[in-house]
Amino acid sequence: MSSDNPYQPPQVDAGVAVPNQSEPKTQTLVLVLFSFQGRIPRRVYWATTLALLFVFYAIVFAVVSLFGPDSNVPTIVFLMLYIPLIWVSLAIQVKRWHDRDKSGWWILVGVIPIIGPLWAFAETGCLRGTVGPNSYGADPT
Repeated sequence: MSSDNPYQPPQVDAGVAVPNQSEPKTQTLVLVLFSFQGRIPRRVYWATTLALLFVFYAIVFAVVSLFGPDSNVPTIVFLMLYIPLIWVSLAIQVKRWHDRDKSGWWILVGVIPIIGPLWAFAETGCLRGTVGPNSYGADPT
């Protein structure tokens, strides 16, 4: 084939890899749960939130069933699980704010009485993130 053929398909050197900055990096479960960096889409946010709540309450229910409500063991287990649950909840909420191209400090909007939790629910749980890359990374959807 001649190189002046306009109908010739483009030629690429397959031995050289060109990194594409617009491709999202795959986040492992550990990064999703414990890191405050990057973005996650709504489906990951909801799946993670619901799974964590289910696991948390299943463990608390199992411990209360085993030791009884009058024992101190359920209280200790509850407190030991509650601290990591808060960390993970903050991490996934911050990543949703990042997906909306807002700082993680926007999580504090939930502190505003009445309107704050509604605003946070709408922003993190209902609205789509920024289309394409933003200042927090590539589009995860």
